[in-house]
Amino acid sequence: MNKLIIDVANEKIFLLIITSNNIYNITHENTKINYEKLTLIITDFLNSWSLKISDINKIYINRGPGSFAGIRNSLSVVKAFNVAKKIDFYCYSLDDFKGEEDLSYENIPNLCNKFKIKKNLINPIYIS
Repeated sequence: MNKLIIDVANEKIFLLIITSNNIYNITHENTKINYEKLTLIITDFLNSWSLKISDINKIYINRGPGSFAGIRNSLSVVKAFNVAKKIDFYCYSLDDFKGEEDLSYENIPNLCNKFKIKKNLINPIYIS
């Protein structure tokens, strides 16, 4: 099962792929231009590891708190993947996992299961 983790709420755009054999990640500058190119950035990242979006089984996306534009665009992209490719997604916030010691990106899928984060539910947290 291949999992994609997307975090555009912080200072950098962060992408991570978890496959059965490896973990890959990349960061990009968190700019308005990159928000608009997020689908291309994700596609290029997947292609660099010989993957396609249809190879992804689940997507985990940081819903904030963070930048309004970044969160809005990333949620829109993930919702489009859900509609077009039927990929389930989980919107998490690091605040959902208070008290946990291992808040690494690699552990996000396990934490979403542990804290019963609902799939396909969007509830963004913007910084005002």
